[in-house]
Amino acid sequence: MPDDLPPGVYIEETSFRDKSIEGVSTTTTGFAGPSRFGPIDLEPDIITGLAEFERIYGDGQKLEFAGKDKSDNYLWHAVRAFFEEGGKRLYIGRIFRPLVITGDADGMENVYKRPSENILEDDPSKTGTLYSDGHARAFIYDDPVAQVVAYSVLIHARFPGAAGNVRVRITVKLGQNILMGEPRKAGEPENLSLKSLREFDTVWISNVTSPLDGPPGSGGFFLAHFDEPEQAWIFGPTATKTASDLRLNKTEGSSLPALSVDVGDQIRVVTLTVSVTSADGSTTDVWDNIALDPKHTNTFGTPDSLKDAFAQNPSSLTQARTRPFVILVGEGISTGVELLKTLATYGMSSGSNNDFGANILNKLDSTDSERSLEILLSGGNDGQLPGADDYTGSINEQSNTKFGLVAFEDVEDISIVATPGATANYSQNTAEATAIINALIAHAERMRYRIAIIDSGDNQSVSEVRAMRAKIDSKDAAFYYPWIRVLDPVTNTEINLPPSGFVAGIYARNDTQRAVYKAPANEVVSLAIGFEKIISRAHQEVLNPEGINCFRFFEGRGFRLWGARTASSDPEWKYVNLRRYLAYLERSIDKGTQWAVFEPNGSMLWDNVRRTVEDFLFKEWQMGALLGDKPDKAFFARCDLSTMTQNDLDHGRLICLVGVAPLRPAEFVIFRIGQWTADRKY
Repeated sequence: MPDDLPPGVYIEETSFRDKSIEGVSTTTTGFAGPSRFGPIDLEPDIITGLAEFERIYGDGQKLEFAGKDKSDNYLWHAVRAFFEEGGKRLYIGRIFRPLVITGDADGMENVYKRPSENILEDDPSKTGTLYSDGHARAFIYDDPVAQVVAYSVLIHARFPGAAGNVRVRITVKLGQNILMGEPRKAGEPENLSLKSLREFDTVWISNVTSPLDGPPGSGGFFLAHFDEPEQAWIFGPTATKTASDLRLNKTEGSSLPALSVDVGDQIRVVTLTVSVTSADGSTTDVWDNIALDPKHTNTFGTPDSLKDAFAQNPSSLTQARTRPFVILVGEGISTGVELLKTLATYGMSSGSNNDFGANILNKLDSTDSERSLEILLSGGNDGQLPGADDYTGSINEQSNTKFGLVAFEDVEDISIVATPGATANYSQNTAEATAIINALIAHAERMRYRIAIIDSGDNQSVSEVRAMRAKIDSKDAAFYYPWIRVLDPVTNTEINLPPSGFVAGIYARNDTQRAVYKAPANEVVSLAIGFEKIISRAHQEVLNPEGINCFRFFEGRGFRLWGARTASSDPEWKYVNLRRYLAYLERSIDKGTQWAVFEPNGSMLWDNVRRTVEDFLFKEWQMGALLGDKPDKAFFARCDLSTMTQNDLDHGRLICLVGVAPLRPAEFVIFRIGQWTADRKY
């Protein structure tokens, strides 16, 4: 009751309707597998298109695992098929196994170890020309001969993978002249001002009369620092004031050098532009207006220097996913001026741009190309072929990061899971592939409201696929055969792909255009140009009873998915749509009745819960999802003392018994045809 103490009129809001249950999404999918780039231990983020996938996880070029021939990029192809077939929302769990396994083999976190902040001091061990952790690298030394780590800059790919071998372009930008003032009048001090300048800006000052002398257009680099006691901007090699520093509006009588517009002095803020060029020469990402000095901050007080913009542990997950490399600056490089010196030395020694350090930066008429360095990252690789442990994944307790399928456990939206390509080369990789399938099924069963799409092996005969299917028995999994032939847009050749990416897209299209209770079969496979094996009617007579869902070609009807059975031996859970529809009902009721927790466990609550469930099921019946010409024949919901004992009430349990009569697919359509005479009554 409200706390109404003084007399007056009080208005209260109240609800006269029951709580409602909203149906959950059934189309969100999770794919786990290796790719050419991308995060391994970050929280999975939703992907809504192939272009978005490529921006984070790399393109569709083939993968090259250690000691193996090049392999088709099955994950990329599965993502493409998923969206082409009608999928909308996808999560990716990238799997990676480095060339060298480090640490005690106690979990996935010991297999893949992300480079730490002190990577400049780590031993970047190599296997031949490849780094053992899979990260591409490039070192920029102040002294290429001595190669002192403290005076170096390291650029390394944020994630492992061959796609990390990119070309990084660093361009030094000279801003507009910010020195403002009137020419000096006889007998009066010069009054100068700066249009826009921040503490620890790196600046270029041209035509300095003292202590630097030079031809017009030349100058030098300085660090800007505002001196409070002197109330003047000071420009020097560091933030520590010295007698040789330049002053803006120096105090009267001071012998320290000052700037003057009389002789054409200019001050220009120096920033960096960093861009990435892929192997095909296209520029993919550009970052502008990056400060050089490590102590520089923006107007909000946030560090925004080069090392902060590309930090190992950025401030947001978005930056962690989308900034493809990390830049670490040695502790000996303490100012932006020293950073410029290191870049200039590298330009002269590496041949990247010999003019970079030969005073080109000091000239007003230099071009962006003349003020640019290109650094090629190398040594990145796709690691080893992942195994069952890599797909299963684990949790790093120290960093609270998750790998493999374990990372999907925190994403409630996922309803479909698959591991595209895990069954490739099945005949030579039977044990690992079987273990990965079992891990996928175990994940789906543990998460309750998910279904696992299982791929058959490649190049399997009917007898071989039957033997493979015989090892599986789960109501939360569905098995598909054979592989699908498509035209590879990367190589422009025909290749065979595992079915899971296509099937997940068909599930999503079926749910969107029809409903989850409709069997996801008799659906066209849009990208297919053929199948690895042509399945005849005789073949399917053998395969269908065993729960092997086949892809068939029908003359005049194209390439179709022709099966919708689970991999369960229990006839109650024979059909995929029945399993998925019951999961949809259970999860919807689960989420839609969370409000009931900790409510007073009495008849008012029981009636409210029952009506809430009945309203939801009545809507499902009206949509045609349940069997029965009347609601009481289609479903029931009971929540009263007939479903609970006193022991349940004493232990705070509310039990609601719900029953539904779901529709099963018309898998066998039978027409009985007979003869009858014209005078016979039907």
